[in-house]
Amino acid sequence: MSDFDLYYWPVPFRGEFIRAILAFSGKTWTEHDAEEIGEIMARAPDRQDVPFMGPPVLVDNSQHFAIAQMPAIAFYLAETLDLLPTSRQSRAATIKVVNDANDVIDELTLDGGREMWTQEKWRDFTPRLGRWMEIWEATGRKHGLGEDGGTLLGSDHPGLADIVTAVLWSTMSERFGRIRELLHRSAPCVASLTDRMMRIPSLARLSRTSRERYADAYCGGEIEKSLRQVAT
Repeated sequence: MSDFDLYYWPVPFRGEFIRAILAFSGKTWTEHDAEEIGEIMARAPDRQDVPFMGPPVLVDNSQHFAIAQMPAIAFYLAETLDLLPTSRQSRAATIKVVNDANDVIDELTLDGGREMWTQEKWRDFTPRLGRWMEIWEATGRKHGLGEDGGTLLGSDHPGLADIVTAVLWSTMSERFGRIRELLHRSAPCVASLTDRMMRIPSLARLSRTSRERYADAYCGGEIEKSLRQVAT
């Protein structure tokens, strides 16, 4: 039996954060297909292992515990796998990074495809996306991050904040050329941190595996089609 079961669609997007935390920590997990996800989503909430609206859902098989929502899953895994700093302040800062990442991908997909991208909308959004990158850059620089080394929050070893940062910006940058260019202009230290993190063998393997499984897919659906028209 795998250490964990993960229910998420066959695209990177929110699920890739969870995959990366598990891969970084050397854990095993079983992925469930869209049919299985649809089945548990259709259950009444009182018949779900954890009442939820949509994936990701993670099941910790050793604890018989299920949890939904990407930030909650990330926090649970980080506590379980010793990826959080010890001080209250740094732990709060870590969770802030995770929630910021969740906000960024919501904005990038216009709240999950509520609307579609147009060139005009993308032009208006680009300064805001650049500001998000500057927020990451300022956070890292405040804690000693440079282009040649360091971590986002100044820890001696990479933790949850660094994993989430690397997944957020690498999955976007690899698939959308305009985002990659903007990241290198707006947040060079974060771009370097992302590259260093993604060279860690476990994360490099995950990236290759995701490419093999999902090709260039990012979030899927019509919203991804519209995003490709403005961001590639």
